[in-house]
Amino acid sequence: MTVRIRLFARLRDIAGKGELQQQVPQGATVRTIWDSLTGEFPDLKDYQASISTAVNAEYSRMDAPVNEGDEVAFLPPVSGG
Repeated sequence: MTVRIRLFARLRDIAGKGELQQQVPQGATVRTIWDSLTGEFPDLKDYQASISTAVNAEYSRMDAPVNEGDEVAFLPPVSGG
């Protein structure tokens, strides 16, 4: 199945793009997608402990299931004032 992946801020910089399409197996979770991304872009691993995730614009956990056509977003921590 195909999902749309959105990367923000520093994650986007590391991957060189803010949006990707990815084929994932049936029964995939947000963690499945993250693990695939860190395999392709190893520097993303530095953010694993602090990122937020969302599925279809609703915050989710890494164990959240994903379905065909879902949008999965990864957001690093935000700083500033």
